This record gives sequence, structure tokens and C-alpha cells, in this order.
Amino acid sequence: MNSEKIMLVRSSWQQVLPIKETAADLFYGQLFELDPSLRKMFKGDMVEQGRKLMVMLNAVVNSLDNLAPLLKTIEDMGRRHVAYGVTAAHYDTVGNALIWTLGQGLGAKFTPAVKDAWLEAYTTLASAMKQVAYGES
Repeated sequence: MNSEKIMLVRSSWQQVLPIKETAADLFYGQLFELDPSLRKMFKGDMVEQGRKLMVMLNAVVNSLDNLAPLLKTIEDMGRRHVAYGVTAAHYDTVGNALIWTLGQGLGAKFTPAVKDAWLEAYTTLASAMKQVAYGES
């Protein structure tokens, strides 16, 4: 990612952080609306799951200019997701839910440039996870 896109993701993320619990709720609500079959993969506390999501997104956002130190964690997460029943196709659903959530949380500040930057960031993350899990990007 270029520095302008990284800045767009980081600055928009700073606007999401104050509403991170709401954003997590919106995300999972949209995810389950897009694909109700995914709900059965989440057997634990959804508040805790949302917290984990926000922690991981925060780590990724803060590491966009140097993902190498985070790569092992990302790859391990990709491997774990296979065991949960996640397929490569689910990454598109997750990406759609994430982008929708950001649009809801940021409103008019979710400009086409911000959306494009987030799409690139998510695609980078998802590609790394899918590559290690399924041998594809």
C-alpha cells in the first residue's frame, strides 16, 4: 500500500476506535445477515469475539507500513480459521461486512478514496491468510 492509502486507513480507523464496540456489533450483524450459516461458527461470547476483532484490526492498521512482524500471527490465524470451517469464499463475505460496517460508522467520511484504501488493506490481509490456508490469494 502506498503512504496515502495507509494514512487514509489510519485516520479513518481513529474515527472508528471510539465506537469500536458498536462497530463490532454492526460487523457481526451484517456478517450473519449476509450469510446466516456463519453464525454456527461462533459459539463463544460475541462481545469477546468483537473485542478480538477490533484488537486484530487495530494491530493490522498500525502495521500497514510494515506487516512483516505481524505476518506470522496473520498466517496462524488463517490456519486456525480452516479448522473453524472457514472457506476461501467466506473471506469475500467478511470483506463485504467490514466495508459495510466502515461505511455505517464513518458515514460521509467514508469517501471513495477511504473505501478503496480499506479494500486494499483488507485484500492484503485476506490474501495472506488464504495463501497459507488454501494455497491461494
